[in-house]
Amino acid sequence: MSLKLSSTAFQAEGNIPTKYTCSGADVSPALSWTDPPSGTQSFALIADDPDAPVGNWVHWVAYDLPASARQLPEGVPKTDSIPGGGVQGQNDFRKAGYGGPCPPPGKPHRYYFKLYAVDTKLNLKPGATKKAVEQAIQGHILAQAELMGRFQR
Repeated sequence: MSLKLSSTAFQAEGNIPTKYTCSGADVSPALSWTDPPSGTQSFALIADDPDAPVGNWVHWVAYDLPASARQLPEGVPKTDSIPGGGVQGQNDFRKAGYGGPCPPPGKPHRYYFKLYAVDTKLNLKPGATKKAVEQAIQGHILAQAELMGRFQR
């Protein structure tokens, strides 16, 4: 069974509007996804930029999103917990929640939003890193979906 991830903010492989970046309001884009496989206990979300000068830059880490969830609204508060359920980890800006694209001037960067349907709750403390979430979901991924957008300054 495949999981599909989409956004009303931008098309797959399209440009991410300035509103969702450090050049704008820096709010998270709305995301929605299709029904997950049976057995899904929670979702994890990781957004990162593999084109960053220092290597892969993490923009958003969220986990223990309820199995009943099918979307995240625009502008999720940059707090440890997500209204309606879920926990946010630490991004590479060393903050909780979403940190939008903020590349150096030059060529466009690719931003990957990756959603994982997992067969367990991770029960990690708020502020967990991408690495900790990836380790926790290892062997528990039932399905995954990806949405890529681009941004340049």
